Amino acid sequence: MTKNIVFSLALLVGILFTSNSCTDLDEIILDETSATGLSDKQAADGNLAPVYAALPSLFQHTTYFALQEISTDEAILPYRGGTDWGDNGIFIALHTHTITSADPNVRNTWTILLTGISRSVTAINALATNPDPIAKTYLAEARGMRAYYNLVLLDLFGLVFVKNDLGEVSTILRGTEAVNFLRDEFLAVEPDLLTNVGPGRLTKAGVWGLLARLHLNSAVYRDPYAATFDVKADDMDKVIDYTTRIISAGQHQLVADYFSIFNMDNHTNKELVFAVDQRAELNGHNRLAYFSLSGDQFPLATFPGANGTDGPAITPDFYRTWVDAYGAVDPAEADPRFYRQNWTIPADSCIDGASFNMNRGILRGQQYGFVRVNGAFVKCADGKLKVGKLYNTTRNKPTLPVNFTEQVDFTVPGSNYSTGYRVLKYEFSKKSASGRNLGDVDLPIVRLADVYLMRAEAKLRKGDAAGALADVNAIRAARTFSKPAPALTSMNLDLLFRERGFELYWELQRRTDMIRFGKYEGIWTEKSNTDKFKRLFPIPQTAIDGASNIPGYLKQNQSY
Repeated sequence: MTKNIVFSLALLVGILFTSNSCTDLDEIILDETSATGLSDKQAADGNLAPVYAALPSLFQHTTYFALQEISTDEAILPYRGGTDWGDNGIFIALHTHTITSADPNVRNTWTILLTGISRSVTAINALATNPDPIAKTYLAEARGMRAYYNLVLLDLFGLVFVKNDLGEVSTILRGTEAVNFLRDEFLAVEPDLLTNVGPGRLTKAGVWGLLARLHLNSAVYRDPYAATFDVKADDMDKVIDYTTRIISAGQHQLVADYFSIFNMDNHTNKELVFAVDQRAELNGHNRLAYFSLSGDQFPLATFPGANGTDGPAITPDFYRTWVDAYGAVDPAEADPRFYRQNWTIPADSCIDGASFNMNRGILRGQQYGFVRVNGAFVKCADGKLKVGKLYNTTRNKPTLPVNFTEQVDFTVPGSNYSTGYRVLKYEFSKKSASGRNLGDVDLPIVRLADVYLMRAEAKLRKGDAAGALADVNAIRAARTFSKPAPALTSMNLDLLFRERGFELYWELQRRTDMIRFGKYEGIWTEKSNTDKFKRLFPIPQTAIDGASNIPGYLKQNQSY
């Protein structure tokens, strides 16, 4: 057995459980003694639960999210005030496409993906001999999740690991072989999956969505450094087929209230097809809610220690796509996906703490909230909490307002605590005492609006602009909780790319979209690198070193 602990899945099989279970399954710690007396069903539950339990770590703010968002024109994370988020320049390097194979966020993401694959292989081997009737479904889920983790690995690093037996060394596939392997795996498990256990577990619709995503990006995956991607009509036909299956089944629906998709009670939201189960009782993470907020935004009356962290902002470039789309009309008025105003209490007023809900979406300008002094919220004479203009008190800048500006960059003024418009798309969980833990929001992996947008893109790439326009406008028309965005009158690839940004911002899709649309080598705020070899991330040096005893086994991606 190889001594490589990073990529050799055989040495990860001891991880059979975790405290961060994120499925409906009852997770059971299994070893030679505790397994005695378990029913076959309990053993099967214990085998499958760890497969899903890797997802919350993958979707934390500094792993998959950072790679997919901060490397793009959508998000930027400067060295805040010269004291916060410096991290030896790794977030600056990520945004400027100058990262190295020693980058810890890249390494951590790689390790989580390999852990997910390892747990899947462990479950596949155990479930194959379990006589309980549910084992057949669980086996399909474990095998499908092995393919999902590999799909993310292919997207980020350009390779997949094929392993069926715990004792064997994984085979590495790239390009067309990798695409075909994933396609065949998803197709193989689809017949045995259920339709009614989502969104936190893999269902038939979930696999259809992943197959559509695979075929939509297959030209990139086959030749990631191509000058022009060879989009095949057959792949687009497959995208249309699988997305239409989801839409026609009627099980999932576009919802009127856009931000309800990202609320803390969204587990039953009809738009979610496949998601990371983050319900608080299963100990999810609140990181995507707190990451962009100011350190002086405290959203919860019951928890005066739960705040933001002054992390990433949207770039002026991304903000301008909204402004350019709607001209003289403010995007907050034109498009319900941009912003939701949940309260209108003026400054220096009082509010019942239980009634306070943060505004959602893209936050601009002066921010208001609970006034906090010496770690406690200030109360009014009637016992309600005082609401007023916020200042950067926690940053020892009590005269600097929390006034989010459009401009943000890596200069000293552009890196101040209030620079950049912020994003609160995912509801800040009302149970998160620290602001970091107990995230209730299920994080979308596949949701119905993305399904419509994938179908629209496939239609457009096949020359059906009218069909693409109809799918895009169906999404716009559905958001009737407030005034819906106006219907578009024409469609082309640039407009479709823009629409994906409006619908899917902060949902870990931007880098993949930018590469597929030929925009990842573009120039935007603080990024001028046009090297096409940065489309893939470097394989962590720890993995390369660990594989050194097998000559030629694991090769570094180009330019690193």
